Amino acid sequence: MNAPDRLLDWTDANQRLLVAEFARIAALLGDGAPDSAATDTTALRAAMPAPAAIDALAALFKLSDFERDLLLLVAGVEMDARIASLCAQGSGQPQRPWATFGLALAVLPQPHWSAIAPHEPLRRWRLLEIDETAGTGSARLKLDERVLHFIAGLNALDHRLQPLLQPQPPAGAMGQAQQAAVTDVLARLRACTGRPPAIVLDGDDNAGQADVAASIAAALGTGLYQLRASDIPTAATEQAALAALWSREAALLGCGLLIHCDEREAQAPLARLLERLDGLVFVRGPDLALGDTPQLRHTIARPEAPERLQLWRAALADRATALGPVVDTLANQYRLGARRIAQIAAQTPGADAATLHQASRGDLPGMPGLAQRIDTRARWTDLVLPEAQQAVLRQVAAHTRHRLTVHHQWGFAGQGARGLGIATLFWGDSGTGKTLGAEVIAAELGLALYRIDLSAVVSKYIGETEKNLRRLFDAAEDAGAILLFDEADALFGKRSEVKDSHDRYANIEVSYLLQRMEAYSGLAILTTNHKAALDPAFQRRLRFVVHFPFPDQVQREGIWRTVFPAAAPLDAGIAYDRLARLSVAGGTIRNIALSAAFLAAEDGTAIGMAQLLRAAQLDAAKRDKPYSDAETRGWT
Repeated sequence: MNAPDRLLDWTDANQRLLVAEFARIAALLGDGAPDSAATDTTALRAAMPAPAAIDALAALFKLSDFERDLLLLVAGVEMDARIASLCAQGSGQPQRPWATFGLALAVLPQPHWSAIAPHEPLRRWRLLEIDETAGTGSARLKLDERVLHFIAGLNALDHRLQPLLQPQPPAGAMGQAQQAAVTDVLARLRACTGRPPAIVLDGDDNAGQADVAASIAAALGTGLYQLRASDIPTAATEQAALAALWSREAALLGCGLLIHCDEREAQAPLARLLERLDGLVFVRGPDLALGDTPQLRHTIARPEAPERLQLWRAALADRATALGPVVDTLANQYRLGARRIAQIAAQTPGADAATLHQASRGDLPGMPGLAQRIDTRARWTDLVLPEAQQAVLRQVAAHTRHRLTVHHQWGFAGQGARGLGIATLFWGDSGTGKTLGAEVIAAELGLALYRIDLSAVVSKYIGETEKNLRRLFDAAEDAGAILLFDEADALFGKRSEVKDSHDRYANIEVSYLLQRMEAYSGLAILTTNHKAALDPAFQRRLRFVVHFPFPDQVQREGIWRTVFPAAAPLDAGIAYDRLARLSVAGGTIRNIALSAAFLAAEDGTAIGMAQLLRAAQLDAAKRDKPYSDAETRGWT
């Protein structure tokens, strides 16, 4: 017999038993023979394929026989017109066809007054409601709608909780650390003899925390619903109602609750609610402080690079071999959780390296207003520098590319986490190619490059600068991005002598930067025109320092030869050796070339020496520093 057939059999049998139970209650009210009706219910209960709803309810909430019959009496008023009529007759008031506690005490076996005490099951679990406008004995008794449906054989989430709760999806892919947490929590829960503790899952892997909770619930054979902590009411009476409704649902549905708490201000109401909740409860979120409620804590963080490599290889399966070093790069650069890695692999079948990088990178969370994405199209051929500087820049790229191998596979990370980041300083005059060098490295590695907006990061309010920097570094680590601090001396300047509170807090900001730069696992590039303006403590922590010199005439000629796009129309008479006599940096060369292109477009001609001379003169006028005749002689 398949599951739907068994369900139909149970539903039919439950209805037949309920009819027999109502007949027994009617007999107790004077309509029939109680002994004969009791015999019928006993026979039907024995034939049930699974416990009847009323018996399951009595077992879940440890009801006495009298409390069980009291529920049946009140349910009968709602579902059987004959019982409603008998109740009216029994009370001697035809206009009141409902059950009262006084009537129940008079007709039901083994009565006890404590049945409707507030701390006893019927009231504590809100199975029964009492009309408070009348005395206890003569007050109308009503059955909660959810309980009435359960007794009738319908077991679905209380409609009052449906706007607040959502089913938690099954667990996705999990790493070894997450699986170990599941095993540990299960062992502790199974050894627990009393009320289970709240299971608190903190760390930075939100999806991983939810997957751990779902995996534990599945192993215990329970469902799982999720609730946002921000939806928890703050009023004590409303909290009590929510706790009672959920605790009842946890028993009726056999479900646990996962509470997502990502807002610090929601922690206080959550802590108070936890004191009232029964059953299996998980709480996930960062830096959770939840009072004295018994708790079992586990930190669920995103996996480290070696475990990410294993997850990528498992998710990509046969494709991992074909992709080769790309898999190492993905594991090294992007701090993704197990579920996200599995999703990317499933959503990009047959994808090449660029597609996998794009899917892994995404957009940095929390960055708008603090950093701007730079489109990295420059290549090594676009960068004109002496060979020594070129070699150092390639070493920067190599250190970033091979972090997984050196730090983890070769064990250098085991000697300490400090100094594993790749903080690099580019210094030199304006326009010498510092930003271009950062673009070239980012393009070489296939990583996103973000220029930090220092005006948005630095705040006059105490503590806000540190918060902004924390958001930047955390987001960059997650997405494997390169951070570019242009004009870094504005933020990384020397600490000053403390003369007032402003100096003290400014020095705290610099000290925080020192610590965060040392802990940052990615590539951070600082650029400055004034190396000496940087705090000496920063310079000691730099992995690389690259000087971008002012280009000599040979290098300037190289820049002029690469500055024009392939599609730009060039006059055959352009003399690059003469252009190189102009003593300007690469940034100025690019500005002049662009201005000359607009002049040529206006003239309707190709870009030639005449337009380049006019563009150079316009640039000089802008800076109020004309070029000498020797620099521009022979241009036309």
